[in-house]
Amino acid sequence: MKNLLKIGVVALGMFLAVGTANAQQKFGHINSADLLQAMPEMKTADATFQTFAKAKQTSLELMGAERQKLVTSYEEKYKTLSEANRATLEKELTTLGASIQDLEKRITADQEKAQEELTTKRTEIYQPVFKKAEDAVKAVAKEKGFAYVFDVSQPGVVYFDGGTDLINDVKTKLGITTAAK
Repeated sequence: MKNLLKIGVVALGMFLAVGTANAQQKFGHINSADLLQAMPEMKTADATFQTFAKAKQTSLELMGAERQKLVTSYEEKYKTLSEANRATLEKELTTLGASIQDLEKRITADQEKAQEELTTKRTEIYQPVFKKAEDAVKAVAKEKGFAYVFDVSQPGVVYFDGGTDLINDVKTKLGITTAAK
């Protein structure tokens, strides 16, 4: 019976110690979307990515215009097809048709390549910005003694009330001045 009482006391002590330790953990939250929008690096990254994407789009549009010229030429030649010029025009139409098909294949390949390049470029441009923001959040959380920091801009946070909003501390850590609203 004494051993059972000792085990009970020890278990109760451990339960209270764990409960006390858990009660001391601090929770904070941040809206990463707002933080990223406030970062000058994000504005620079957005501009760089838009310029790159526009260049790819322009290249594809030029190929599309070239294709349209070939199709128009094919249609015009086909309208003039008669028995008298059939032999000559059929060769030209066959050549034009092959050129159109070849160009369409190149357009498709270039579209796929452009999509891959856009994905790679997006990662290359934005990853350092995301990393900088993440590192700043971690540093502020560690400095302030937070055990958990939740991102309220993500769909995983169903509800939050209270807690400490760390966005101003993180902005300060990143050297972003907050203008008065």
